[in-house]
Amino acid sequence: MKDQSQSDFAANDGKFIDPAVTAKGEARAKVALERLETLWFNTGTLCNITCVNCYIESSPTNDALTYLTETEVTRYLDEAETLDPRPREIGFTGGEPFMNPEMIAMTRAALERGYEVLILTNAMRPMQRPAVLAGLLALNAEFPGQLTLRVSLDHFSPTEHDEMRGAGSYATTLDGMDWLRDNGFRMAVAARSLWHETEAETRAGFTALFMERNYKIDAQHPGMTVIFPEMDMGVEVPEITTACWGILNKSPSDVMCATQRMVVKRKGQSPSVVACTLLPYEAEFDLGSTLAEASGAVALNHPHCAKFCVLGGASCSA
Repeated sequence: MKDQSQSDFAANDGKFIDPAVTAKGEARAKVALERLETLWFNTGTLCNITCVNCYIESSPTNDALTYLTETEVTRYLDEAETLDPRPREIGFTGGEPFMNPEMIAMTRAALERGYEVLILTNAMRPMQRPAVLAGLLALNAEFPGQLTLRVSLDHFSPTEHDEMRGAGSYATTLDGMDWLRDNGFRMAVAARSLWHETEAETRAGFTALFMERNYKIDAQHPGMTVIFPEMDMGVEVPEITTACWGILNKSPSDVMCATQRMVVKRKGQSPSVVACTLLPYEAEFDLGSTLAEASGAVALNHPHCAKFCVLGGASCSA
């Protein structure tokens, strides 16, 4: 895997170096963990496909983040039970989560504790294996209303989607979504804003697709059809200072790291907790091996913090 730090900072030379101050010497913004609303688990970076500009560089060969196990997930779920309040939601992301052989067992462990569970998936062949489908059917029947699968559908048209994910991927993903529809699963969609369309045009395109295929997904709801900004490492972004909150009329509460943390397992290491889903590799954003250790404030010392979270206003949660 390439050195991500070099590509991340190429267009921001001299910025995002000191966690306390910006390149101009101004106080850098920090975000306190107000409550742990969503606890994410990265199930591993292996994926059945290689997408253009995948922020985590998932692929059939990238195992920089190795598979989490049910035992490891359960340890964090046990710790989460001691929090007051405990998390509202457990999220699973990858890579492709259904590549992980213990995905159904990990999902069950979260559902059994009464959590809402969100799984991010491309709904392709790993999810469509018979054993996985049988496991999903059992979970959805046993825990009705608790499970949502957010499907990565980059665009409402096959040409643009396949441009990002490979020829034929659109059709295969819709096969998976059709199965989820026919079996009564709650679905959401994650898309990208890459094609010089307005948000209204993008949502209108998804509305037409969802109506055509009878998907019970609200294309106008930002939590059901999530449109992520592109994370272009070649674009210079401003650093976020403490003064920015007032200038932008935003609150630290709006940023992911105010309410979310993610568990990862780097190759050859034990699991640890990172600040958010976007920064799984950077050592600076590794907050410790337990949820308690990861409860401190996070300095917004990365281009993603500015472009994706503060200025883009995105969140990976439901």
